[in-house]
Amino acid sequence: MFAVLKTGGKQYKVQAGDVLRVELIAAVAGEKVQFNEILMVGGETLTVGAPTVAGAAVVAEVMDVIKADKVITYHKRRRKHSSQRTRGHRQKLTLVRVTEVLASGAEASGVKEAVGTAAARVTAHEAK
Repeated sequence: MFAVLKTGGKQYKVQAGDVLRVELIAAVAGEKVQFNEILMVGGETLTVGAPTVAGAAVVAEVMDVIKADKVITYHKRRRKHSSQRTRGHRQKLTLVRVTEVLASGAEASGVKEAVGTAAARVTAHEAK
């Protein structure tokens, strides 16, 4: 059984046992999280969501928080001014291992929903 899930603005085709590098989620290593934005579930029968499949989820275990490879940008300014700047950036990623794909019954699983860190900050700010 496989599923296509959406997280961090990207889509991933996963099945049980897969290891993914996804955008940073608000969870620590060893914690179980559940992805609820499932676009498609396949197996013996194919279920395509409009836009998501109701009741479907992917349960995963957070393995670690890692950093991606460094991306370096170089900006050279106008001529005769010898102005230049080099910037580097390393995106934070969460390493997760998919444990199971649920075609239905996601509400009763009792696992914490996988939320990005920006969304977690917004909900925490609204709760104040």
